[in-house]
Amino acid sequence: MSARTLLAVRDLRVLIGGRHILHGVDLDVAAHGVTALLGRNGAGKTTTVRGVLGLVPRSGSVRLDGEETVTLPTHAVVRRGVGYAPEDRGIFAGLTVAENLRLAERSGAGEPAYPLVHELFPELKQRARQLAGTLSGGQQQMVAIGRTLLNTNRLIIADEPTKGLAPKVVTEVAQVLERAAEAVPVLLVEQNLAVVRRLAEHCVVLADGRTAHRGPADELLGDAAAVRRLLGVGHGPVTEEPPVKADS
Repeated sequence: MSARTLLAVRDLRVLIGGRHILHGVDLDVAAHGVTALLGRNGAGKTTTVRGVLGLVPRSGSVRLDGEETVTLPTHAVVRRGVGYAPEDRGIFAGLTVAENLRLAERSGAGEPAYPLVHELFPELKQRARQLAGTLSGGQQQMVAIGRTLLNTNRLIIADEPTKGLAPKVVTEVAQVLERAAEAVPVLLVEQNLAVVRRLAEHCVVLADGRTAHRGPADELLGDAAAVRRLLGVGHGPVTEEPPVKADS
């Protein structure tokens, strides 16, 4: 990869309950822009993200800006500047929007970037006192992404941020991720290939817990045969409209 690499994962393996989930994943995340992590259902995308964060037992190498982190606990990885928006959003339903954001503040990370979060998500300021559990799915995703932007992070990991959202909200979330990626590189797990086409410069495709493809996103999404072979979808090159979905 020609761009400087921020995150370099090599031979990442995960064994859970005696079952091998990842068999040796390699991926690079550039120090700018968006890198998409793609694959069919069960390919190991979320497990890879959890492995990078240390949320599951892992082996191999996970280097963040040259520093080996594979032996570090999750909180130590996060403190090194990794923000995470999980697939299930991880919202505390019984707390207000403001309380959910406050919990994400990280000591020693500088002044929390509330002006940036409120600029990108004005609704979160308006609904600061509203219980997060009463928000729509799109609004809850705004909280999840907003939390990653509060601190001074070197990398944001977003796992299926548009999953289950209405098309209008998908567009809004894509716009926010696009703006966020101007300041912080993003590793994006996403099934909406139109969103990937819009945002990602690079992509990594997993198959059966292994890396099956790495390269420029536009080259993959412009190759109908490769999209069908690697992702099992598509009848032609992927365009912006309509959104084309791969298995999650």
